[in-house]
Order: sequence, then structure tokens, then C-alpha cells
Amino acid sequence: MMTKRKPLSASMAVALPLLFAAPVAAQDNDVTVGADAFLAGYYEALDGQVSMPLAPPGAPLPSTAATIQRIAFGSCNHQSRSQHMWAQIEATNPDLFLLIGDNVYGDTNWSGDAALSTLRAAYDEQSSHDEFQQFRARVPMMTSWDDHDFGFNDGGAEFALKGFAEDIYETYWGSSAEVRSRPGIYESRTFGQGDRRVQLIMLDTRFFRSEFERMPYTEERPPLGPYTPSEDASKTMLGGAQWAWLQQELAKPADLRILVSSIQVLTDAHDYESWEQLPLERAKLYEMLGARAESGLLMLSGDRHSGGIYTDVPMAGGEQMWELTSSSLNLAFSTTERNTAREPDPKRVTDFIAEENFGLVEIDWDAETVRLSLRGAEGEVRAEQVVFWNAPPVVDEAEAPGDSPGDAPLIMRDDRMIPGGENEPQ
Repeated sequence: MMTKRKPLSASMAVALPLLFAAPVAAQDNDVTVGADAFLAGYYEALDGQVSMPLAPPGAPLPSTAATIQRIAFGSCNHQSRSQHMWAQIEATNPDLFLLIGDNVYGDTNWSGDAALSTLRAAYDEQSSHDEFQQFRARVPMMTSWDDHDFGFNDGGAEFALKGFAEDIYETYWGSSAEVRSRPGIYESRTFGQGDRRVQLIMLDTRFFRSEFERMPYTEERPPLGPYTPSEDASKTMLGGAQWAWLQQELAKPADLRILVSSIQVLTDAHDYESWEQLPLERAKLYEMLGARAESGLLMLSGDRHSGGIYTDVPMAGGEQMWELTSSSLNLAFSTTERNTAREPDPKRVTDFIAEENFGLVEIDWDAETVRLSLRGAEGEVRAEQVVFWNAPPVVDEAEAPGDSPGDAPLIMRDDRMIPGGENEPQ
């Protein structure tokens, strides 16, 4: 249990980010002073007065030489709601589970105190669940964060208390020494050997991210989000250090790379948080992915409280890309029928699954395919797609699929041919 202490007053704590971001006059020059300069003494005094939450003991990660065949993942797990999905995920017998953001909702009822009491309490509550304890003990996990376990809704680099939020995250999840050694929580691991190496790249789309631009005020809230894309070249999604790190990671040898972003990458169908809001940064990502060392590529994302399978051929990337979005584990907001009708998207090749779901990536190393699926609250398949990571090139519409013996089955979508299979969703 956490030690009881008197937090900063809500009014003072809420004012801190505004105060710290203001220019301070010094010898006729404006000097911007960061929040860390003011808060360092506070957190030094806080150390030892409160207990930091810890995740239940977890199963060790697979050996770096282990062949990974099945990766499950999910996002948006509320600590106060049903934990039934852990058993459904475990039933698929994954080699690894990725919890990719909004792992708890630590900003719920937050009073603005700099001690982030509600965030620490949310983690404590999550650890108290028997279902989660049992899952942790049996299934290896890797994690990233999104806004609600970073600090506050839609938050980014402007969050004045992000340093302490990072301390809480890294303590709770037992982050590696490499992750702890630098700002942000991004990391990468490679498993397998020979021609069966999978690299998992977990991005941090919060710690360094510039504020998104909001639409002009209207009396009616935009039905599909409040943001508008910005062409401001000074804005960043990952920050300079993480961009440099990502380029180095993409140069490492791998047969299949799985890039994890807490927010969606490919879609342009909404105005909530996504890479679309920083189009120059997204083009930079596509170019960097296109220049990677030879390998297959798959992207995973969450955040949306809905799930689907997406594909696009970005000009900056020069190849067909696939993304599987899974959300949420226990915090559904709508129905699939309403969701799909509300957000039409030519890049999404499935319905927009609103009910509780998790994602499953099944790797067939011999066929060089991945089977992407969204599984429901009872483990049932809600959407599915087979993807070849060394896919045939785009072909003309006049060329009938299957003309050559042994060709992979193809289906037509959006005026191009893409790999399909018997279980292609209708």
C-alpha cells in the first residue's frame, strides 16, 4: 500500500505546467525554464515517502534464440473493469504478449497533484487482480504506454510531470537498464536465429511528441475528433534521439519486423490522435521503413477502442504496408455496426470491431506469411487476414489472379491486387 502523504494542492499543481513553460527574463534575454528544474527538489523529497507500484512477478521473456510463432497484443485495459480477457488471451498460447498502451487509466479522477497519486493507485489496483497475476506468471510480456498511463488524455511532451510518470512506468514494469538509461520508454528486441528472426520495435509516441493542432472552435464537437493535420516542420512525433535510434534499429538484421505504435499509423479516416496529424513525420517514418535492411514489415497499434486491419501503399514508403489495430481489452464504447458506418475507411479491409478484442499475429516461417486476427471476448475470430511479407508486386487489373501455377491467392481492393486467402473477411 502507498504511504499516506499530503499532495500538492490541485490548484497549484495544475498551474505548474503553465508556470514552468513561461519565459523567465534574465539579462534582457528570454530563457525558457523546464519543469524539471523546479520539480527536482520536490521529487527528491518525495522519494521514500510514497511506495511505487510493482507489477506481479512475470514470466521471463523467451530466449533471444527462440523461434517466435505467435504474438498476442492488446490495449486499453481499465484497472476497475472486468479482467476476463486475460484467460482468453492465454488460451491462444502466445509466445509473447504485447500490452501497448492505456494499460491502466491513471488519469481518472486525477486532482492534478504532482505525486500522480491516481496513476500509482491505478497500477496498484491492476496488480491486485488474480486474473492478471496468473497471466503475468505464465505469459511473457513486453509493454509500451499511451496517454492514460503516461499522464493525461492526449498528452505529449508538454506534460510537465512526464519524468515522474516515466519513473512510475519503469518501476512498475521492471524496465531494462537500457530503457532506464534514457528519456522515454522505447525499446527493441530480436528473437530467433537463422532465417527466423523477428524484431519487435516498441515506439514511444508520448514522451517527445509535439502538441497536435486543434480545429477552430465550433459549438458542435467534431464527430470524428478535434485535431487537424499540421505541416509545421518543427513538430515531432518521436523526438530526435528516438528517430536516430529507430534508424539504427531498422539497419539491424531481421527477417520480419513488427513496429508497435500506440496510435494508428496508416489511416486518414478520423481526426483523433494518429500519425496523420503530423504528416511530415509520417512521411519520414514511411521513408525510413522503406529504407530498412531487407525484411518483412508489420505494424501494430491500439488506442481507438475499436479494432481493424488496414493496408496502404504510401508513396513515401514505396511498398504495401499492413497494420493491425486492437482495442480495447475491457472498455468498449459502441457496436461494430455503428462503428463501421460512422467511420468509413478505404484503407481498412475489415469491419471496425467495437466490442472487446485482442490481436493475434501467427507467423508461418516456411510460407513467409502472417495471419492477422482480432479475437473477441470469448476468443472467437472477429476479423482475419493472411499477409505475405514478401508479397507479389502490384499487378494490373487485367491480370487474373492465379494465372500462374502456385501463385498466392489475391483479391482486388481499392484498384490494386493484394494477398488474400480463404478466410478473407467479406
